[in-house]
Amino acid sequence: MFISLSTQFIPITIATIYLLILLGIAEFLSRFQRIDSELTRKIVHIGTGNVILLAWWLDITEDVLILASIVASLIAITSYLVPILPSVNSVGRKSLGTLFYAISIGLLTFLFWQEETKQFTAIAILIMSYGDGMAALIGQKWGKHPYQVWGNKKSLEGSLTMAFVSFLVTIVILSLVNSWQWQHIVIALMVGIFATILETFSQIGIDNLTVPVGSALVTYYLSQIYF
Repeated sequence: MFISLSTQFIPITIATIYLLILLGIAEFLSRFQRIDSELTRKIVHIGTGNVILLAWWLDITEDVLILASIVASLIAITSYLVPILPSVNSVGRKSLGTLFYAISIGLLTFLFWQEETKQFTAIAILIMSYGDGMAALIGQKWGKHPYQVWGNKKSLEGSLTMAFVSFLVTIVILSLVNSWQWQHIVIALMVGIFATILETFSQIGIDNLTVPVGSALVTYYLSQIYF
């Protein structure tokens, strides 16, 4: 662990600076521009997903990512008790999404952060960040066809956005890693549908855990079948 921390000082610093800038922008918008906390929360939600691409590009090791997940989980728990990050945790919002987000990164790193399978971690995190984040923003802004599942308020527009973004993320990353093959369409369609179903039925923010982990497992096993 200490060897990884010392040899990866520059990659860790780059990723940390990115996160600090992201949180700083969100906090500025929340505190001084009076931007709705739900919007700034989604900015952080979506932007944080890019860290997995930085980690992939900078070749950050598994132990460092797991340590970062543990630290992020502790910060999330603290932020529920003390309102240190209003841009991340909406006031009065009954959700453990931030904590589940951090846990999912650690779990996915443990499962797939090896040389030949890092793409499954990336697909899962980006589906969670971009898919779920964009679905919420589109649904709240333009959702004209609402529905409820187990008390969860959703919209057809938001769910379609979730499915489309999940499909897009999956097919792009699989094609970049393995070169284009028609089977990618089948896998991406199934992952998009599955991720949307998980997001629809999840409560108290647990979709930040079920969606990425479920998406990664489905993508992985379908890839084993088709390739």
